[in-house]
Order: sequence, then C-alpha cells, then structure tokens
Amino acid sequence: MGYLTAGINHKTAPVSLREQVAFSPDQLPEALQDASRFIGTEEVAILSTCNRTELYCASNSDYRKALDWLTGYHSLDHQLLTEHSYIHHNQEAVQHMMRVACGLDSMVLGEPQILGQLKTAYSQAQEAGTIGSLLSRLFQYCFTTAKHVRTQTAIGRQPVSIAFAATTLAKQIFPDLSESTALLIGAGETIELVAKHLHQQGLKNIIVANRTLSRAKRLADEFGGQSALLSDIPHLLHKADIVVASTASPVPVLGKGSAERALKQRKHRPMFMVDIAVPRDIEPEVAELSDIFLYTVDDLHDVIEDNKQQRQEAAKEAEVLIESGSQDFMSQLRSLDAVSLLRGYRMNTEALRDHELEKAMMALANGQAPEQVLTQFARVLTNKLMHTPSVQMKKAAASGQTEQLEWAEDLLGIRAHEGRVIKEIISG
Repeated sequence: MGYLTAGINHKTAPVSLREQVAFSPDQLPEALQDASRFIGTEEVAILSTCNRTELYCASNSDYRKALDWLTGYHSLDHQLLTEHSYIHHNQEAVQHMMRVACGLDSMVLGEPQILGQLKTAYSQAQEAGTIGSLLSRLFQYCFTTAKHVRTQTAIGRQPVSIAFAATTLAKQIFPDLSESTALLIGAGETIELVAKHLHQQGLKNIIVANRTLSRAKRLADEFGGQSALLSDIPHLLHKADIVVASTASPVPVLGKGSAERALKQRKHRPMFMVDIAVPRDIEPEVAELSDIFLYTVDDLHDVIEDNKQQRQEAAKEAEVLIESGSQDFMSQLRSLDAVSLLRGYRMNTEALRDHELEKAMMALANGQAPEQVLTQFARVLTNKLMHTPSVQMKKAAASGQTEQLEWAEDLLGIRAHEGRVIKEIISG
C-alpha cells in the first residue's frame, strides 16, 4: 500500500479551470464516497480551496484513476485537466502534503490558513468514512510537522496572506482607510482575516453580508460593524468603497448590473473589489466598468511576490525539516510493514506448532512412549519450519544470488565459517 496525491493548484492552472474543479462543502460527502469507489481505495480525502484542489489517497491504484475521476465528476476535458495537473507517489506524495501543510506550496509563502483547511479536509473525510489508519497517520504527521516548522523557523512571523495582500492593495487606492467603508461578502476564515487587517489599518465602517445572518452578525459585532444577508447586497453596494468577496457559492453573488447601479448612486467615485473565491463571487464583466478596480486571487500574485522575500530564508530551513520529516515518516511506515510481516510469520509458526502439538498429544493419549513422541514432534516441527527457507536458499544458490545468501546469514544469525551451515542446508 502506498500514497498518492493528484490535483491542480495556482501554479499549474488558471482560476478559470480551478473554479471548475472546486468542491463546495455540500458536495464533499458524496464526492468522497464516489472517489473511493471509482479509484478503488477505502482511504481518500479532498482538499479544495481557492488556490488548489487535491486528492490524497492511500492506494496502489493506477494514478490515472484519480484524474479520470476528477474529469468525470466535473465533466471536464480530460486532456485539459491532465495538462494542468500533477501526480505524486509515496515519499513525494508525503513530502508534497507536508509542504502544503506548512504553507510552502501556497501562493502566499508560509500562510497559516492552509493548515486549518487541511484539518477541515481531514475532518470531512472522517465524517464521510473515507479515512483509515494509513491516511490518518499521514495527516497527523503533517500537522505535527507544520507545528514544528512554525516553532523552529520564522516562516509564519510576518502577516503575509491573501487577506493581507488585499488590504495592501486597498491602501494603495484609499490611503486613509479610516474614511472608507468595506463590504465583506462571506463570513468565513478568509473574510475574518480581511476584517482584522482592515480594522488594524484604521478602517471603522464594515458591513458583513452572508447567506446566514447570524454568522454575519457575529463577525460584524466583533468590529462594531453592520450585518446583512446576501440578498441585501444590491441595496448596500453603493455605500462600499472596498468590496471583498469570499463565499462558497457556486454562482456569482454580485453581478455587473448591481455594480452599474451602485456606481451611478456613488456619482462614479471609485470602488475597489477583490474576488478571492473559487468559483468566483463577482462576475468577471464587472471589471469592464470604469471606476471599478476588480482583482481576483491571480491578480494578487504581484503583491504577494513583494512579501515573499521576507520568508525565503525561513522557507529554506523549513524545506530541510520537511525533507527529514518525510524520510522519517516513510521509515516508520516501512517499520510498520516489518511488524505486519513478523505478525504473519508468527501466526504461521504458531499454527504449525499447534498442529504438531495436537498430533503429539494424541500420540501420547494412544499410549506411545513419551520419548518417542517428543523426538518425533521436534523432528517434524524442525523440518516444517526449515522447509520454506531451505527451498528459497537453494533457489538463490542455483541462480547465483549471493547477496540473498549473505542476507540469509544475517537474518538467521549464522555465518558460513561457523560450521558451513548454509552450504550444508543447500547441499541437502
């Protein structure tokens, strides 16, 4: 049994493709079950964010099945997805997952949100019943590695994230944020980070619009803001200088028509919009309107690049820790294979012993001499225990596989000069 990772991310695929491959939270339970059946593994998890969609599997199945399933589930062109995807096996899959957990594979180097998203993916797979001992062990090891990297390096000490990048851009358009109003669409972790960054930069007027009013109110109250439903957006949009959207909606929640009406009410005062959702929350056509500056997650790349330099040295240290961690994990996994092998060997040996012991007990019950019974028991048990190793060593000798014979010496704890034991076994 091995590990497999397959998917796409911001490095390999444009947002237009990533949004087609994304999974909403409501889709995941059924999708996980379907992927498990199609790929042929009982262990599979799905991580789906605005920047990546990845499948994690404990399977020796053909890697193409993972991409075949993604293609079929989302009704995509197979060649297109293949061109923009990646596949990792075993230690490479383990190392990739660790890099994801530590934020080293993120658009914002070292960003911490991905670890929480990975933990959510783990929980969702647990609830769907598609997590077993192998994937569970890997997830837990990745979580531990990420914690170790953050405590041992400076990778997470600078406030660099998609939310921070959005705030940086907003300040370029509105230098004095204290006079601005922000409409935040959604109430998840990313929007909460945006609200915190804006608040720290002096912005006081925050409106949070969400599908569920209670969640919007909870976040708005934290910053002394106003809460609203998504259906209220057309009536509130004209108040917003800054709009940041990040929901799990499968369709846009803000269209070009609403934006046009808001601009008229604002007498064409500029509006800054950031759509960090995948699929997109804001219709792309909104960017065609004058006085609206619309950015997607891909557009934030340049801003993020400026902040990466502060984390590059820390990232080098983190890569060393991850390389060592992945090797250690695979070593532990191989040790578990040995434990399983030894358990099977012991079971077989004990079965042989019990069978011969039963025959010996019956012989004693039938009146045979104890000395004769014990001698027969020892001889037969010895011959049966030695049969398979003897056959295999004779085959190795006949085909000139001296390395296997030397390994047998180590395994059995004997040496040729100690009575030429192996030669005697081979010669029969």
